[in-house]
Amino acid sequence: MTQQLYQQTIELRGHIVDSLILPQLMDGIMDLGGNYEVEEFELGRNKTEPSYCRMRIIATTDRILMDALLVAQRLGAVILSDADAKFEPVPRDGVFPLDFYATTNLQTHIRINGVWLPVDKTEMDCGIIYDAEKGTAECIPMTKVKKGDLLAVGHSGIRLEVLERERQREIFGFMNSAVSSEKPKELAISGLVEEIKHVKARGGKILLVGGPAIAHTGSAKYVSRLIEMGFVDVLFAGNALGVHDIETALYGTSLGVSLSSGLNAEHGHQHHLKAINTIRYYGSIAQAVEQGVLKSGIMYTCTKHNIPFVLCGSIRDDGPLPEVITDVLVAQDVMREHLEGVEITLMVSTMLHSIAVGNLLPARVRLVCVDINPTVVTKLADRGSNQALGIVTDVESFLGELYRQLSGNNGN
Repeated sequence: MTQQLYQQTIELRGHIVDSLILPQLMDGIMDLGGNYEVEEFELGRNKTEPSYCRMRIIATTDRILMDALLVAQRLGAVILSDADAKFEPVPRDGVFPLDFYATTNLQTHIRINGVWLPVDKTEMDCGIIYDAEKGTAECIPMTKVKKGDLLAVGHSGIRLEVLERERQREIFGFMNSAVSSEKPKELAISGLVEEIKHVKARGGKILLVGGPAIAHTGSAKYVSRLIEMGFVDVLFAGNALGVHDIETALYGTSLGVSLSSGLNAEHGHQHHLKAINTIRYYGSIAQAVEQGVLKSGIMYTCTKHNIPFVLCGSIRDDGPLPEVITDVLVAQDVMREHLEGVEITLMVSTMLHSIAVGNLLPARVRLVCVDINPTVVTKLADRGSNQALGIVTDVESFLGELYRQLSGNNGN
């Protein structure tokens, strides 16, 4: 008896060979237990000409075929069929249909009446909602859907744009290789500086995602100077960075340790609580600045220069500061509101916050993750932020060198 086979034809276009997209697809299909037949292949004849491949995926079960098609789509393949995208109504508020299509951070298109429609608000781990009346589609988190909304299901009529390796040498493209603590830091930062200057020259925005180590290491002064110079447009952080930055401004300590002597200050263990209480007493960071109580630091500089910041709370927080958003879903929405125009995101010494923000960003946004621990960059990429580039170094060295190169100042 002949075994039933499940088949589907796909096609790939672009620099699919030198970007290793084609071999990744072949390996992925075989790893799932499927097979493939190349029906047509045209190799680009020069550095700018794209290649083309039409391939038939063959599987012994429908499940293997569906999994293989998912791999193919996430590598930018188009399923060759006349089918438009399929939609089902949301069964109840906050619940996707069971066969919903889970989005990636890659630019996505859906096929409606034979026409490919771009999906707005690109974000991973969401669904695709379609508004037939407006003729628009966008990514939407699970918590935001309402009963009756039309949501994309299955794999038909969905196409992704994969980030291919650029043919020209990228400004800091050498950072794309494996994360290593042995890479030349000044060279990496020099490439980043050039990229930042290009982004700012064309009106793009720089987002800084910062951890409390910025305050603990005495590096807040560099962040303040970068804000003053116009190289930080948005700040995302937790309660801890805000608290210890303000503690430093008020008491010269961080976690009770003097930043001038490196010694524990007398009664220093109370300083972070006193800092929180002071801000709560005046009602807000902005009020403390206006009253002349808070006179320096990152939060002061953001306030004086009208730089928006989002402080997201956690279960570990003391206080927290009045500006801290303790509802994480609300914090997500507020962060989304500030992502328009962001082209580079600097993630500095904050693993969990970096992963959380990475989940909100489309793949076109450059992610530069700076941490003394190389596994942080790996974890960020494992969560889907494959565009993350890594600089393995301590926060003070990175921010100090970044400031010096951006300012042209060889001193402190």
